[in-house]
Amino acid sequence: MADSTRASGAKKTAAKKTAAKPATRKSTAKKSTAKKATPKKATPKKANQKAAARTPAKVSSVAAAADRAGGERARRRTTPLLTGPSAEVPTTTSSKGGSRTSSTSSRPAKPKKPSAPRQPRLTVVPGPDGAPPAATPTARRRPPARRSTSTASRPAARSTAAASRRPVSPAVAPAQPVATPGTPDSGQALVPGLAELLSVLLSAGQLTSRTLGQAAGAAAGEDWERRFAETLQFLQRRVKGDYAVDDFGFDRDFTTHTVFPVLRLLKDKWFRVEVRGIENIPADSGALLVSNHSGTVAIDSVITQLAIHDAHPQQRFLRMLGADLVFQLPVVGDVARKTGATLASNADAERLLRGGELVGVWPEGFKGVGKPFRERYKLQRFGRGGFVSAAIRSEVPIIPCSVVGAEEVYPMIGNMKTVARLLGAPYAPITPFFPLLGPLGLIPLPSKWIIEFGEPVDTASLGPAAAEDPMLVFELTDQVRETIQQTLYSVLVTRRSVFF
Repeated sequence: MADSTRASGAKKTAAKKTAAKPATRKSTAKKSTAKKATPKKATPKKANQKAAARTPAKVSSVAAAADRAGGERARRRTTPLLTGPSAEVPTTTSSKGGSRTSSTSSRPAKPKKPSAPRQPRLTVVPGPDGAPPAATPTARRRPPARRSTSTASRPAARSTAAASRRPVSPAVAPAQPVATPGTPDSGQALVPGLAELLSVLLSAGQLTSRTLGQAAGAAAGEDWERRFAETLQFLQRRVKGDYAVDDFGFDRDFTTHTVFPVLRLLKDKWFRVEVRGIENIPADSGALLVSNHSGTVAIDSVITQLAIHDAHPQQRFLRMLGADLVFQLPVVGDVARKTGATLASNADAERLLRGGELVGVWPEGFKGVGKPFRERYKLQRFGRGGFVSAAIRSEVPIIPCSVVGAEEVYPMIGNMKTVARLLGAPYAPITPFFPLLGPLGLIPLPSKWIIEFGEPVDTASLGPAAAEDPMLVFELTDQVRETIQQTLYSVLVTRRSVFF
């Protein structure tokens, strides 16, 4: 009975379900038609949700590609002894149609935070006997060398840095860095360019000092120590005032230690003066030296004075008779007085000759100094013979002197008379280099000089009264002039060259 009631109950419930199915289908059909009849507009919120649903799919594909690339780089950098978990690459699953991704990839993926790099794990490989291998001592790495500023060491430094960036196997000891010539050791501080600059300056200073020392030694000669000591003593005397000056203003101490050293460089190194007949000059008695005058600039007088002082055994000083213009100049006049020059007058000349001095006179004057180069070595008129009368009254010999080489020092090729008149000078010379080269034109040409002293002409036998005879004075003057002229010609014939 119970089974029959259960079976009847089951039939009733099945009939109810089958009767309810057509009703539900009709209701769903009505709902779908109602939906089609009244379409609803999509709200902005739903549109944004659809766009956000599409975007994570694209982001997930880009992230998957980046993860695959990172995994490839990690596998390339690892060594055979390094093992570790490989990068996980997300996979996509396609649907039945093959056009849609899996449910996991369709979800919006959150941006992954950069994870810390994983340390590789070392796998110990056992030996043949099953025992772990013994630990090999590894060399301690040296700190990287500092970079050098020199260009030669830059490639070596770059190669060292590149080698340090390469992965090194822990089982193999790293090689020691090879020291290069351009790379300084660790701990050495090097300022850019300072070492090279100091080295160059030191070398230049040594070379300059050596050159100056050799030049000073050559200019001073072998006895430079003695001359240096004499210079110090001269300075002490000038400070203390322990020096003597005669009535004409001649200062022997000043001339010997100040003027002569400068002129000696010109005489010995530049003009290379050759002295002949120095034995014709008396040892200690008075004499009158008569010489030709030339050279545009009257430097032949001071060179003759120095030549006599250096060549004579008693180192005699020549007392020169100068024109008025020499003593009117501001500086030249004072220096001329201190070097022994005095005004060209018979009274001063006779006083010096009677005092036993060696007096020098140049009778040609400015006519001889300022004559053109085409008239070189042709003596001008000697004036009225006043020097002869002074020698006769003083009863001293007359010594003719001939100077060859002074004419070529400043070859005068022209005369600016207007300029000379404005300046109050006897002439304004034009040379091949002056005024064309300006101050450089004042450098004298290095001509070869020859100074020859002739045999003295005796006047003591004539007596002091013979100075009043004009014919005798004129004949004696012409004799001295002719002697000097013939000596000039003979020396010019034997001279090899103007400069040698």
